[in-house]
Amino acid sequence: MEEQKKVYQVVVTQPAKDAFFEILEYLLEQYSYERAEEISNELNNLVNSLVSQPYRGSKELRLISRINDYRFLLYKRSNRADIKIIYFIDKQKELVYITDFFPTEKDDQKIN
Repeated sequence: MEEQKKVYQVVVTQPAKDAFFEILEYLLEQYSYERAEEISNELNNLVNSLVSQPYRGSKELRLISRINDYRFLLYKRSNRADIKIIYFIDKQKELVYITDFFPTEKDDQKIN
């Protein structure tokens, strides 16, 4: 009998939604509509991958002092610019909370 994999529900917080739409606005200014849409879709795919693999992200060391165990997935947008998808896992409720989409070209101190 095959072992049943745990499936988590992903919740994108309002601050994360706001950050996502700021990034999308920037992408639409800097790239073609098609490329901006492609990046948006790839970010959404990464978020959706957390449904079955929430522990795949690395620990976010800048948030290590927080109560929750924050992790991140890194989306490589270009050679010099990445976007961190920051999240934590509520094991008991089987929820993954996306708390931020953070462009790495921003000051890393602002991640706190």
